[in-house]
Amino acid sequence: MLHPEARFLLDLMAQRGIPPAHTLAAVQARQMFVERRAVTQPEPPPVALAQDIAATGPAGAVPLRHYRPAGSEAGQVLPVLVYFHGGGWVIGDLDTHDVLCRQLANASGCAIIAVHYRLAPEAVFPAAVDDCLAATRWVHANAAALRIDPARIAVGGDSAGGNLAAVIALLVRDSTENGAGDLAIRFQLLIYPAVDMRQLTPSIATNGKGYMLEQATMAYFQGHYTGQNAAVHDDWRASPLLAVSHKDLPPALVLTAGFDPLRDEGHLYADKLATSGVKTSYVCFERQIHGFITMGRVMTEANAAVRLCAAELQAALAA
Repeated sequence: MLHPEARFLLDLMAQRGIPPAHTLAAVQARQMFVERRAVTQPEPPPVALAQDIAATGPAGAVPLRHYRPAGSEAGQVLPVLVYFHGGGWVIGDLDTHDVLCRQLANASGCAIIAVHYRLAPEAVFPAAVDDCLAATRWVHANAAALRIDPARIAVGGDSAGGNLAAVIALLVRDSTENGAGDLAIRFQLLIYPAVDMRQLTPSIATNGKGYMLEQATMAYFQGHYTGQNAAVHDDWRASPLLAVSHKDLPPALVLTAGFDPLRDEGHLYADKLATSGVKTSYVCFERQIHGFITMGRVMTEANAAVRLCAAELQAALAA
């Protein structure tokens, strides 16, 4: 059964005539995503630091936001989660995921560095991948100045951000194997990740209409991100499920939602990791919809999901 709180939110959106993202221009969809925060997200909890900085990227500066948990000391060296926001590679920014990053920092005791990669359609694939990889490498290279432990770095994200986190874990593994650097990822936090652009799983159809993220919306996001180039769907940097090998990747938590069109591909990715010898936990919030983890003002289970993610992150990055 769909959680009653999720049902209430969906009904409220329908009553208020909130248009689906795929009916809007990208600029309008971004603004609507920002405005929706006030209805669904909790108040931002205080943290010791929330500082906007920037990494050097392939096309200029990549905006970052550095969070340090409440109660941490200024000079304390902390493990870090490099976090990539969701939004279909088209919408979302540092502000739309500010509350979640604060929650994760406080609950895990880790620093969080959120990344605002270039968005489509202004910058198509693989621009977001390139920015996220550059940002992750920059964090590692500047660990001393950031007061983070370069040996305890995790990557994570939700939805499109989960896609990017999975891809970055693969890219870092491959570059390390080829002697390109000493960066190693300790953990990957994949929250309802999009991992297969081909959209072949049953949940795409069964959950593809009526549960906020719709099949038409996914086509809209993918079309912007790929520049309508269908060949990109088979590129593992867009569809990490299709990577040749998933061996030797960092441990993972894969979290999905029962009424999410992306549910089945997230489950498949968890199984792919596990059968490749990667320590993997899989949790499905059976009564929830896509995007629920940021909706703690109206979704009780969102707060449970945040606590779960933070606990797994804390354990994975323990000294």
